[in-house]
Amino acid sequence: MMGRRPLSLLLALASVLFVAACGGSSGGAGAGAPAAEGFPVTVTNCGVRTTYQRPPQRAVTLNQHATEIVLALGLERSMVGTGYLDDEVLPELRAAYDQVKVLSKEYPSYEALLSAEPDFVYGGWSSAFAEKEGRSRAALRKAGIATHLNIEECPSGPVTMATVEEEIRTIAKIFGVPERAERRIASLRTVLDGVEGALAGVAPVKAAVYDSGDKTVFTAGGAGIGNEMIRLAGGTNLFSDVQKAYGDVSFEQLAERAPEVIVIYDYGERSAEDKKRFLLANPALKDVPAIRNERFAVLPLSSTVTGIRVAGAVESLARQLHPDRFA
Repeated sequence: MMGRRPLSLLLALASVLFVAACGGSSGGAGAGAPAAEGFPVTVTNCGVRTTYQRPPQRAVTLNQHATEIVLALGLERSMVGTGYLDDEVLPELRAAYDQVKVLSKEYPSYEALLSAEPDFVYGGWSSAFAEKEGRSRAALRKAGIATHLNIEECPSGPVTMATVEEEIRTIAKIFGVPERAERRIASLRTVLDGVEGALAGVAPVKAAVYDSGDKTVFTAGGAGIGNEMIRLAGGTNLFSDVQKAYGDVSFEQLAERAPEVIVIYDYGERSAEDKKRFLLANPALKDVPAIRNERFAVLPLSSTVTGIRVAGAVESLARQLHPDRFA
């Protein structure tokens, strides 16, 4: 029997099948080979233009929201690896996730990534393509590997539910399954329609996000999906004037804006309960309504990014902000 092909040979083959070009220049995938039905497909993503002659067949996803989008589109058979979850994968996706090799608990090294012999890498955060780790999009392109970065990392305007839908549609387009995207988007809209109906006529609750920080408050600004989620859940983000997805503000600023509810993003080694205790003990916040009334809402970080969890997270937040509307 023939032995396993050397990695160098496979990468050379991959470079023929997937060639990505940066900026406004053209790029091609599968040059010299007939395109698959519905292809070629060209996508410009965060300044990188890639033309796909066929759907990826050996995809690797890095970060929870990237992984869950691909799994939600039923593409686990096109995946050869994944890495870096913040939480347990959604129960509905668990069986599909278990079919995919976990390359590393966090980000795989460049060598470990290449060992999976991918033809496509999809990152949720820009750190997935960290240049200092050797995983830059340019480095992967030189290895013949196409890449895609979640759109929230390079938005052209405020991130909204339309952005979420665009991301899902783009991934489905790359894999040649546009109809699956429409089904998933329809299910998200159904959830959001239910929330909108439950909140009809409600007075918005003044809210602010506490992600982390001891000296300052790392909060959700007006440019990220967190701002949209608060709005759809019947709240007003008091730091929507921060023109970034996230930003640092002082505890004095938080006190001055007097949120009625503080929304805690739950992740990492510091639990949501620890964050609550820290805020309750902070003397600068003692007169803040949310602190006086010990009124907090909690969302897992994996639900506050541009992925398939957003609609469910909006419903969860709405139930916490307006429990009387969901009795």
